[in-house]
Amino acid sequence: MYVASTRSPGRTPKVSGRLPGTVFALGTVSLLTDISAEMVTAFLPVYLIYTLQMSYVQFGLLDGLYTGATAVLRLVGGYVSDRTSRPKLVALFGYGLSAVTKLVFPMVGASSFGIGGVLATDRAGKGIRTAPRDALISLATPSDQLGAAFGVHRAMDTVGALCGPLLTFLILSQIGTAAGPVFVVSFVFAAIGVVVLLAFVRERRSRVNRSKVSVKAGMGLLRDAKFRRATIAAALLGLVTISDAFVFVVLQKVSDIPVGFLPLLPLGTAAVFLLGAAPIGRMADRFGRWKVFFAGHVLLLVTYGMLLVPDGGFLAVAIALAAHGLFYACTDGVLSAYASGFVPADLRATGLATIQTGQALTRMVSSVVFGVMLAGMAMSSAVIALVAVLIAALIAVALLVRSS
Repeated sequence: MYVASTRSPGRTPKVSGRLPGTVFALGTVSLLTDISAEMVTAFLPVYLIYTLQMSYVQFGLLDGLYTGATAVLRLVGGYVSDRTSRPKLVALFGYGLSAVTKLVFPMVGASSFGIGGVLATDRAGKGIRTAPRDALISLATPSDQLGAAFGVHRAMDTVGALCGPLLTFLILSQIGTAAGPVFVVSFVFAAIGVVVLLAFVRERRSRVNRSKVSVKAGMGLLRDAKFRRATIAAALLGLVTISDAFVFVVLQKVSDIPVGFLPLLPLGTAAVFLLGAAPIGRMADRFGRWKVFFAGHVLLLVTYGMLLVPDGGFLAVAIALAAHGLFYACTDGVLSAYASGFVPADLRATGLATIQTGQALTRMVSSVVFGVMLAGMAMSSAVIALVAVLIAALIAVALLVRSS
């Protein structure tokens, strides 16, 4: 999603060859870790809204924290990774930190402060590991296969996103809403992921002049007009991307399906993402990564539109989740692939982290603001406002990128 492609205009590159083993090893790590993470994500709306009876404002603040706590630490993880030339070690620390929080979560009980602290720590781990992990993939992959590589990685990651909510649903159906078992099982999968990373992921040690890797050099990337415009565009679209949790909560209420299906809604998004990630990644390599990224946000508009269909039942849910999954397939890995074709190798993790940080910060703001809107106005009015702002953002981003 971000950065301008270096291929010459008018040419459709030939994408061929086998992807490196690093992609599949890191895909396995992400699969296991996402089982762990999505178990928690699927459980949080039930736990916070229905068990602890939190308000929409409280939920929005906590969910925004869950989304945005990654932001600044993405920069830290990226910078340390480039500075030390040890992206695997930095990623290992991030994965390990998130794993430990799964054991701490049930200890804090119903304390909003405690829950917020654990969520922040968990997301800090994600923030630290994201840029080094993506750098490991991009540095091991030929430039004409970046979209395919990130697509395959995200597809494997999404297998975990499918399994996590299903496991949560099965646990809740058997033993009720007790938090302990969910978090213990979540920890086990996260710990296995750490072991796989440690034992099977090989990093490509490059000869980098570390004196050129500095905070000043990282900020210098923003002096490049294309990089700066791409960063602004990603942040602007992040500002109108509400969290998955709010999409699922509003969709369940508007469609009037039973609340017991709420933990299963992430499965729909994840299933479509899984099927679409790899082929859409290859399509992005051929036809342009930015075009595919932009199209993903048009699909997000379709998702929001379905949140305005009253009593739509399972048909409205199916359409919304299909569009939501395709949105992720068009944006998640494609963003990193686009940026990897533009950012220099010695600042790869820092560059990826810079663009991702802008997006994460604005997504945090969107969760908080949307929670306040839901508390202060009718649900349909809040969604209509969201749709209007997304349309305006799409127009602004199209003009911004076209100007470059």
